[in-house]
Amino acid sequence: MNRFHVLVAVHDLDASIAFYSKLFGQTPSRQEIDYAKWMLDDPRVNFAISARGHEAGVNHLGIQSDTAEGLAALRQLADAAASGDVLPDSGAACCYAQSDKHWTIDPQGLAWEHFHTLRDAVQFGQDTRTQTGACCIPLRAEA
Repeated sequence: MNRFHVLVAVHDLDASIAFYSKLFGQTPSRQEIDYAKWMLDDPRVNFAISARGHEAGVNHLGIQSDTAEGLAALRQLADAAASGDVLPDSGAACCYAQSDKHWTIDPQGLAWEHFHTLRDAVQFGQDTRTQTGACCIPLRAEA
């Protein structure tokens, strides 16, 4: 089954965690010094916030698949929507998880991520010393 994903860049992580915890009626399922995530079941949403340097607001949208087969089906949809302009990102370490994923950009320039999480990770991304973005959107997607 798939789960809708939203990542919002925030300036004040603590205030945002307090707000969204009350809004969703639950505490984050994962919380770090620069990141928090709620895995909501009704509706099925992976809602994450990050205080990693982007302008506040929606950073990207996505769909999380529970299976590799589901991710492959999402890739076919992304290829059709973006005329094949899809950037694969297999085994990516981002947002305290390792995932197989791909990215595309909608006509307004909004990044879309389809991903299948393989395992949790202890760091935000592959190199947390140089990573300042709210998420690991490929440079092409941020243009």
